[in-house]
Amino acid sequence: MAWATLSRRLSAVFAVLLLVCSGASVWLQMRSSGIHEQEVIQRLSLGLAAHIAENSELMKPGGLNQEAVKDLFDKLMAVNPSVEVYLLGMDGSIKAQAAPPGHLKRDRVGLEPVRKLLSGAPLPIAGDDPRSLTASKVFSAAPLRMDGREAGYVYVVLQGEDHDALVANVATDNVLRTTLWSMGLVALLGLLAGLAAFRLITRPLRELTAAVKRFETEGIDSLEGEAPTLERLSRGSDEIAQLGQAFAQMTRRIAEQWRELTLQDQQRRELFANISHDLRTPLTSLHGYLETLLLKAGTLSDEERQRYLEIALGQSRKVGRLAQEVFELARLEYGVVKPEKENFALADLVQDVFQKFELAAEARRQRLRPDIASGLPVVSADLGMIERVLANLLDNAIRHTPEGGEIVVQLRAENGGVAVQVSDTGPGIPGELQKALFMRPVFMSGSRTDSASSGGLGLVIVKRILQLHDSDIRLVQQADRGAVFRFQLGGAAGA
Repeated sequence: MAWATLSRRLSAVFAVLLLVCSGASVWLQMRSSGIHEQEVIQRLSLGLAAHIAENSELMKPGGLNQEAVKDLFDKLMAVNPSVEVYLLGMDGSIKAQAAPPGHLKRDRVGLEPVRKLLSGAPLPIAGDDPRSLTASKVFSAAPLRMDGREAGYVYVVLQGEDHDALVANVATDNVLRTTLWSMGLVALLGLLAGLAAFRLITRPLRELTAAVKRFETEGIDSLEGEAPTLERLSRGSDEIAQLGQAFAQMTRRIAEQWRELTLQDQQRRELFANISHDLRTPLTSLHGYLETLLLKAGTLSDEERQRYLEIALGQSRKVGRLAQEVFELARLEYGVVKPEKENFALADLVQDVFQKFELAAEARRQRLRPDIASGLPVVSADLGMIERVLANLLDNAIRHTPEGGEIVVQLRAENGGVAVQVSDTGPGIPGELQKALFMRPVFMSGSRTDSASSGGLGLVIVKRILQLHDSDIRLVQQADRGAVFRFQLGGAAGA
């Protein structure tokens, strides 16, 4: 819902808080004003009860002089209608009063506030209102003496019923109206200032929200257009700037991942195309020779038939090898195969792999030479997978090195593990093919290889196996060598 934006919710919360604070301020101001008024009235009238108590006509030898008391009460309340005068006994009971019939609600007044007032406690002090069962009001009090001893108290309520009625009638007078109008104006101005401040504060957040929405609707193409906005929002150190920095970093990461996914998708398409090409050539050749054998079975000599069968068998082997590589790569790519690491000496594994390729190297009059440093640490890796890595690299080196060449496997201790380098004396790999060397089958012409002996998926499998071992393989340049491949395996823990 459009109303539920952050800025509008903040504005609504701010408005409610402002109104609550304004109301609380008005209530506190009116209450403090009332307390101040009570203190002023009580302080001004503090000696009123004592002045009344000094009137000697209030008492006579038999007790109170009721006529003098009534006459005095009538005169005082005529002069100041807001006061109510009472004479109390020593126990707080009301002995004399001038309240209209039915208005008196108490027959006794608590003496604790009276004692506090007479002892000089801080003002204002409220005492019981005889004309109410619950109300308390400021008062003036003084002891009443007869024959030199205390006979009771003069108790004067300073804000009586007439005062309350007058306050109720003028509750909407100019002073109160002015106070309410001023508080309302302050609240309105504060609300407008707060709304403007919230709009300015949340402006970067709204821009960031708009950028996110454009990214949601327009996709990855909108990120480049939002770069200046994200850069501007990332400046500063507040929370919104940090959010902008996080979103800018996220968009860069998404853009990089998108480019990587696009590249991987392109590479995957090229991989399928290359595999199809690599399969089509031997299959076409295989089909052609088999068809020739079928059509010309009666006219071919034994030597021709034998040669055709050997060629067909060779093409069949190549198709089988490529199919096996595709299957193996698929298992590595989708996590079917997990490395089962163990500790072993890499030098011993190199010697074992050399033995498997001795006959192939001798057939091409090539020399396999190990260059193994002494004191190599034990490595931790999957023995079968690393054997496959070395076998693929040596197979490529033997097939791509001319007769009389040399293939060297070098082992050196490095960073707690073993660095492996496989090099040959072949023509090397052209620069235009090096970038995608470990991503797809390599097809090269010339002395290195031809379409019949392409690089296949061997190097792609090698890279994936080493990635599972938290390692990587790279092609390095050496002036006196052909293709030089280097990777490293970590040492065994505690070795």
